Amino acid sequence: MKYVNNKITKYLSCLVLVLLVSQSCQKDWLEPRPLSFFAPENTLIDEAGFNAALAAIARNVRDEWYGDGAPIISETIFSEIAVEGTTDKFGPAVNLNVLITPDANLNSVDFNRIGWYWERWYLIIRLANTITSRIDAAKDIPADKKNAILGRAYFFRAYAYYRLVHEFGDVPATLKELTEAKLDFQTVKREVILQRMKQDLDFAFANVPWVSNKGEVNKGAVGHLLAKINLSLGLFDDAIAASTAVINNGTYKLVTARFGADAGNAKKNVIWDLHRPVNKYLSSNTEVLFSVIDRFGDPSATASGVNTMRQALPFSSNAAILTPDGKQGMVNTKVEFDHMTNFGRGIGRCRSTPYHTRFIWDDVNDLRHDTLSGNWMEMENLTYNNPALKGTSPFYGARLQFRKGDGSLLISNGDTIRMWYAWPHYKMYVEDQIRYPFQGGNSDWYVFRLAETYLIRAEAYWWKGDGASAAADINAVRTRAKAAPYTAAQVDIGSILDERARELYYEEGRKTELTRISYIFAKTGKSFNGKTYNANNFSTANFFYDRIMAQNPFYKNGVKNIRGDQYTISPYHVLWPIPRPAIQANSLGQINQNLGYSGSETNKPALDKIPE
Repeated sequence: MKYVNNKITKYLSCLVLVLLVSQSCQKDWLEPRPLSFFAPENTLIDEAGFNAALAAIARNVRDEWYGDGAPIISETIFSEIAVEGTTDKFGPAVNLNVLITPDANLNSVDFNRIGWYWERWYLIIRLANTITSRIDAAKDIPADKKNAILGRAYFFRAYAYYRLVHEFGDVPATLKELTEAKLDFQTVKREVILQRMKQDLDFAFANVPWVSNKGEVNKGAVGHLLAKINLSLGLFDDAIAASTAVINNGTYKLVTARFGADAGNAKKNVIWDLHRPVNKYLSSNTEVLFSVIDRFGDPSATASGVNTMRQALPFSSNAAILTPDGKQGMVNTKVEFDHMTNFGRGIGRCRSTPYHTRFIWDDVNDLRHDTLSGNWMEMENLTYNNPALKGTSPFYGARLQFRKGDGSLLISNGDTIRMWYAWPHYKMYVEDQIRYPFQGGNSDWYVFRLAETYLIRAEAYWWKGDGASAAADINAVRTRAKAAPYTAAQVDIGSILDERARELYYEEGRKTELTRISYIFAKTGKSFNGKTYNANNFSTANFFYDRIMAQNPFYKNGVKNIRGDQYTISPYHVLWPIPRPAIQANSLGQINQNLGYSGSETNKPALDKIPE
C-alpha cells in the first residue's frame, strides 16, 4: 500500500494547474502520454485506492513543519512571536517592506516560503477535488464508507482553503477535478469560500467516525476545523457548538497525567510527556485530534526529519560566544558537555521574540516555562564546553554569561539576535536518528490538539461577551500546566492569543490565526484597546498590524541586525502577495492582487459565487 501511495502522489502531483505553480510549465506538459497503471481511473475504484489518495494528501499537509527552512517559519515570523534570525546574508525575510513583493523569490529556504503555501494548498485542493469528483462512480464501496471518504476529502479541501483565505484573502476557487489546464480563473470572495467549506464540513462531521488510525482524519479533527471556520464567519454559537461536540464527546480528553516513555522520570512532567515523539501516537495520548506521521525507517518518512532544533534554537555553538576571560567558549562537537546531543545545534532562523520568551509568562509555576525540569531553556542554562578551556580557564563547565562585569557583551561580533535567546526545549527537542550534531529527527507532529479546541471555544465565548465561560476554557489549558487560573475580567483577545502562544508555539500557523481574528474585528466592529476596525480599509488599518507592533519589539523599534538590515512590517502584510507568475499564467481570467502590492490597481470585484 505504501508503494501505491507513493505512485499516486507522484501521478496526481504532476497534474498541478498552470495557476498553481510558481514556475512556467515545460513545453511538453500537454503532450499525450500513455496512462499510468496508477492513474486515478485505475486507482480510485475501491476503498483502498481512495484511502491511498487521502494518505497522499496527508503527506502534503505534513511538509509544512519539516525540513530545512520549514514553511511554518514564514507563518511564525509574520507575527508577534518570532522574527527571521538569519543575519549573515541578504534575502531572508527581515525587511518585509522591501523583500515581500509579488515578483520576489517567494519559495526559498534562504528567503521565505510564502509561495510554498500558495502551491501546496492548491495541490491539496486539486487532490481532494479528484477524490470528490470520482467517489460516486465507485459503486462497490458501501455508502457509509463512501461518505466517510468524501468527508475526509472535504476536510482536507476545507483545511487548504481555510489557510489560503487567511494567508492570501480572496482567491480563486474550484470544487471539481480539472483534467486539463485552466487559464480563466477568477478571484472569489473569502466569505463565499468559507461558507461552502462550512457546508462541506457539516456533511463531514455527520459521516466521518470519531475513532480512526493516527494520521487519518476523524470526527474530532473535522469538528475542530468546523469551529475555526464558524469563527471566521462570525458564527460564534456554531463555533461553540462544534467545539463543544469535540470536547464533550469522551473520545478525546486533555492529557493531565504522566504517560509514555519518560513517565517514570520524576524530574519530568506531563508537558514533557505530551511532546515526546514516541508518545504522540500512543493510545494513551487522548489529546491528539489530527497529526501528521513521520517515523524513522518508514519509507514515506521525510529525508531530513522535522529539523526543529536547527530552525528554532539559537546559534549557541558559534565561536563568537566568549568566556569572561575572552576565550572561545563553545563548540559543536561531541565533548564532555555535549550540548549538541542534549539540546541540538541551532542556527537561529526562527528567532523567538521577547514577547514569546518573557512577556507572556505570567506565572512562575507554569510548567511550559520551567527551567528546573528542563522544559524551558535559557542561554544561561548552558555551560562553556570548549575542551580547550579545560585547565586554561576557570570558566570551563561554568554557565554562560551575557556580559562582563564592565557591562560589555560576551559575544565577539555582537550578534545577539541569532545567538542569544531562550526556547521551549520540551517542544523543540526531537532526538535525531539521522545526524550529529542533533538538528531534529523524524517524529509525528501535532496539527490539531484538544488544547486548541478549548482555546477556540474560549475565543468564541469572548466574542459573545461571555468572559466567565471563556476563562473556564482557558483555565483548562492553564491549570494543566500548573499556571494560576484567570478570572473573567482578565480575559480578552490578547490573553487568549498569549495562551495560544504558550501552548501552540511552532504548531499553529500564527499568521493565519492573527489574520482570521483581524477579519472578525473588521466584520463585527468590536473595540479592542479603544480601537475599532472595518473592512473598507482592511489593508491599511487592521488588528494584525497593531498587535504585532504592540508586542514585537523588532518590528516596533525598527531593530537592525548586524548586517544593517532593518526589521519592518506594514499593515498590508495582513495578506501575503499573490505570486506574480500565478497571475500571469492565468491569461484568460482575472486573479486579483492584494492591496498594498504592485498589480492591485487592475483588480476587479471578486465573485460572489464559486464557479461550478
